[in-house]
Amino acid sequence: MTRKCFYVLTILIFSISNIAFPQGDDLESLISRSIKLSPKIKMLKAKRNVAYNRITQNSNLPDPMLTLALANLPTNTFAFNQDPMTGKVIGLTQTFPFPGKLSAIENESAIDTLIIDQEINDEVNKITQSVTKSYYDLNYFRRAIYYAKESKKLLKEIENVVSVKYKVSTATQQNVIKVQLEQTKILNKIEELKSREKSALSVLNSYLLQDANSYIQTEQIEKVNTITVTSQELNKLAQINRPFLKGIKLSEEKARLKQTVAQKDFYPNFTLGFLYSFRDRIASTGTDLNNLVTFSLGISLPINYGGKVTSKVEEAVSLQNLYEEQYSSAMQFLSGRFGSDIAELKSIEERINLFEYGLLPQAQQNLKSALASYQVNEVDFINVIDAQDQLFQIETNLYRLKTSYLKQIADLEFLTGTSLSASR
Repeated sequence: MTRKCFYVLTILIFSISNIAFPQGDDLESLISRSIKLSPKIKMLKAKRNVAYNRITQNSNLPDPMLTLALANLPTNTFAFNQDPMTGKVIGLTQTFPFPGKLSAIENESAIDTLIIDQEINDEVNKITQSVTKSYYDLNYFRRAIYYAKESKKLLKEIENVVSVKYKVSTATQQNVIKVQLEQTKILNKIEELKSREKSALSVLNSYLLQDANSYIQTEQIEKVNTITVTSQELNKLAQINRPFLKGIKLSEEKARLKQTVAQKDFYPNFTLGFLYSFRDRIASTGTDLNNLVTFSLGISLPINYGGKVTSKVEEAVSLQNLYEEQYSSAMQFLSGRFGSDIAELKSIEERINLFEYGLLPQAQQNLKSALASYQVNEVDFINVIDAQDQLFQIETNLYRLKTSYLKQIADLEFLTGTSLSASR
């Protein structure tokens, strides 16, 4: 019986790390669905439509003015046929901004749609980051639960071995109680992990706009493909691809266009007018009078009262400086962040290698050796329990490191705005 239990335990030890989860929801499909369903992206698209519809409102001529008048009506009779100066007047006037002003306004308004496009792209990247990290959180908790359950099975088999030895008086009752206590502790760990699994599942489901308890399958991470990248390369990628940075540059360009529009206010606007006057026959003389036509040209006088136009130009220049410094500040932040993230990635990569090729096989061999030695009473029971606990901790921590590495990649992909070709 003892030898049989020993063989079962040995098989369990080497099977823990080799059983994969069934394939389920693909991460890319979860990201795609989350982006498609995102209320914020729909809101930003509506905002872009608002900005688009505003272009024609601001970049067209003002409506013409229709004028109706009774000109030079005598106050003693109010008759139209008494004085030759009297007439019924109809007129039309149209104001024309200084050439180039409307096109400048159109350009300033149109760039808003491009800025909002970058807001949409940045939100897409943020959703990708958040869904990816939530997915790997869920993935880790499920795998940790799996390792905990396998550890519990192993403890159960150890309990069987201890019980057999106890019956033949080669183990103490304290050994039996100790292994039962370890099983209780692992059960508590499982419940704690299940609670965190539900929390992670709820977060992921919130992006999919579905019930918090809707099941989402995750795939086991067998191997992580590492990346090699420098801070300078990440800076360049961010400058080229990051929507947030593109948005700042577009905002700076809008400020330049705003300056162009403001400078147009130093030039006059023109108003063209046409008046047609209908005159009646003079009653006293019987004279027929010709109708009259009047043409007019009005020119506004941009005298810049109180420096109001100058202040518009200065405001636009200040906005350009603001966005220029905002861009520099963002790049400064990214440079520091990239340096620390690369160091963290390197550290995690080295620890993964240490766990996979050093600690894990050593822990497996240690438990196997402890069990064999315990069979022949060469080591104390506590050595077996310690070896089992070490194996559980190493397997769990190794998987946590793998998910941490992929989550770190997700952060870098958000900050650079592009894929870094790491295995998910």
